[in-house]
Amino acid sequence: MRWLSYLLKCLLAGFIAMQMYFVIQIGLWAVLDPSSTAFQRAERWRLCGLSWSCPVQSSWVPYDKIAANLKRAVLVSEDDIFFQHMGVRVEDMQKAWAKNSQLNQQGGKTKTALRGGSTITQQLAKNLFLSSEQNYFRKAQELIIAGLLEVMLSKQRLFEIYLNSVEWGEGIFGVGAASQHYYGIKPASLDREQAAALASALPAPKCFDKAQYCRKANIHFPTRQNFILENMDRVALTPTPKPKAR
Repeated sequence: MRWLSYLLKCLLAGFIAMQMYFVIQIGLWAVLDPSSTAFQRAERWRLCGLSWSCPVQSSWVPYDKIAANLKRAVLVSEDDIFFQHMGVRVEDMQKAWAKNSQLNQQGGKTKTALRGGSTITQQLAKNLFLSSEQNYFRKAQELIIAGLLEVMLSKQRLFEIYLNSVEWGEGIFGVGAASQHYYGIKPASLDREQAAALASALPAPKCFDKAQYCRKANIHFPTRQNFILENMDRVALTPTPKPKAR
């Protein structure tokens, strides 16, 4: 049994070392902008391989140079209480868990198909560090990283990194590249309709940009855009202050 004990110790040491790497990396991002994410690197490799000339677009835009219209639209689309929660929305995760269990039972398959329930923080955790593989171990690691992000970075910084790294079409990452690609303007100049249109793309960005991806998306972008427009004014861009104790 010694070899089993040694193996478990090695696995534990590897797990702790990985978490320390995440802590150090996130700590650096408090003052430095991420140059790329795990998802961006995977997409670059898929599109370009070893080629130096690659049609991947990305340019960092400071938080205060991004239109409030876009920030509000993204919150409505992806996580309307982002500034109020601590990284996860338990009720949404429970609903997603129930839905996935039902899908697995109906299909008679053992393959895990985790869907939905992810906050902006969780999406950011996955994009920054993890693969797109769907299983419970990856989901658990996503939750750990999301917790680290919430503890170590401010909400505004998290949102800034998300807006600058999220996919907005094939090879298009971040609001700087997206606003230029679709409208030929800077993110600060996005009006309400343009912002809502961009936000409506986030659940299926490749479908929004490339028709061949649309079969599986099942998203009606104009309807989603109208919903976002109707709800943009109700979301908060700052944390709700806690009531003072009496």
